[in-house]
Amino acid sequence: MLDEVKISRAIIESYKEKLLGALDVDVAIVGAGPAGMVCAAYLAKAGKKTVLFERKLSVGGGMWGGGIMFNEIVVQEEAHSILKDYGVKTRVYERGYYLADSIEAVSALCLGALRAGVRIFNLMSAEDVLVRRNRVCGLVLNWTAVEMAKLHVDPISMRADFVVDATGHAAEVVRIAEKKSGIKLATRTGTCIGEGSMWAEVAEETTLKNSRRVCPGLYTCGMSANAVFGGPRMGPIFGGMLLSGRKVAQEIIRKTS
Repeated sequence: MLDEVKISRAIIESYKEKLLGALDVDVAIVGAGPAGMVCAAYLAKAGKKTVLFERKLSVGGGMWGGGIMFNEIVVQEEAHSILKDYGVKTRVYERGYYLADSIEAVSALCLGALRAGVRIFNLMSAEDVLVRRNRVCGLVLNWTAVEMAKLHVDPISMRADFVVDATGHAAEVVRIAEKKSGIKLATRTGTCIGEGSMWAEVAEETTLKNSRRVCPGLYTCGMSANAVFGGPRMGPIFGGMLLSGRKVAQEIIRKTS
């Protein structure tokens, strides 16, 4: 016989342990899109204690919908090997253009991150950052439902040696750090520059170039990199996102080796 209370107790006790283990980590990533999940997986594979916070119910960001809800994605030659590493089936469209099923790609990236040891927390939002001695050193978290309902419910805090903003076009974590802490960013203006109009070829290059340290303790990858440092959006080509996540992970690994 199944006992409803026992089921509830199992969920609560297990989640409690998982959350307690996420309060002091090597790297905290905000945003479980393709860049964030790839970044997390590479860090975890390198032995870094990594947690990933996602505001929505589902992970994957905009990759699920491909282009205009046609669930196919394109990656270029440079990023093709990353999808292959995750076991995602790809097809050649033309030379240098590879197609993949977006549902398979997201599922594989998520499973890869989990199997690497990443702890993923969905339905959780980063509403603030911890700053000590002019360095970002953690996050302030609350349930997304609290944020959506505009309830006055106090958050909790967690500590991380490094924080990665992978929140996409909004670059939410970097903007919070800029607005509330007064930290000068490593951009040409010292502030978030903003994202330009779509130009896939340039955006793929600038996404990778801009995926780097923003200020002490804080990095950015994926589309948030172009929103922070300035660059066009890229549309439904996702190679730059995958390469971006890997690059930031590698930079953090080198920093801590």
